Amino acid sequence: MSEQKKFIGELIAEAVALIIIIVFGDSVAAMYILYDPSPYLNAYWGVAISWGLAVAMAIYATGAVSGCHANPSVTLALWIWRGFPGKKVAPYIVAQIFGGVVGAALVLFLYGPVIDHYNLIHHAVRNLPSGDASAGVFFTHPGLAVTPTHAFFDEIVITSLLVFGIFAITEQYNTQAPMANTGALLIGLLVALLGATFGYLEAWPMSAARDFGPRILAFFAGWGPEAIPGPMNYWWIPIVGPAIGGVVGGGLYQGVIRPYLPRKLGVGATTPDEPTGEVREAMPRTNLDEPKPV
Repeated sequence: MSEQKKFIGELIAEAVALIIIIVFGDSVAAMYILYDPSPYLNAYWGVAISWGLAVAMAIYATGAVSGCHANPSVTLALWIWRGFPGKKVAPYIVAQIFGGVVGAALVLFLYGPVIDHYNLIHHAVRNLPSGDASAGVFFTHPGLAVTPTHAFFDEIVITSLLVFGIFAITEQYNTQAPMANTGALLIGLLVALLGATFGYLEAWPMSAARDFGPRILAFFAGWGPEAIPGPMNYWWIPIVGPAIGGVVGGGLYQGVIRPYLPRKLGVGATTPDEPTGEVREAMPRTNLDEPKPV
């Protein structure tokens, strides 16, 4: 396979990963918001685990092709801390955001009649800022008593926990990390854990693609200023906060934990003082990556 064809496949895989995540994730948000009584109102863990399983499914589906970053924050962290090629960063992020737009379009198709019914009975208008709660199906906003400034720092902390955990789960020298075929499930459970503990702050976006992709779709689908710039000019916070948080979380793992992990001795082995400089993906690749002759 040529390098160009391989790279195109990686971009397709990143877009597909986001489509999977958004179709399931925004759909559970629709279930939470649009129905009365909400099936998840007193069972928010159902929302959190749905997002987590969507992430796990995306990794299982696309991880062998692209590593399934599925998040610009992860891509940036891998570039800065684990040698991911810089020339791939922007195309990966564009593919991820595109996948977010497509996934949101599918959710709008599925739940469009329910959204219209919700707006009808609540006398809501899509393009009126702060006037349509159904916008929360697609993108995030600050929760009770949370200001945009506080949400910005929240997202730095929450996303740093996400990337710190991903780095730990995928670290080749971490003897406590799961094998590749179970790592996806652990990353999904990590996403669910973060949602269950921080979800009510600002819906734990942790990813520009997860928030900005659907926000773009919502902008053109009638929500207009409710989506961009959003109430209190909020649109940029789920982009910049997670980007900073991902770099911080990856740096903390690389600087505080990784230098002290045991290395297996042997030909070409390294010590804790000698970084390998190799690329580490969101999901470690296995010998299943390359097709074998029958």
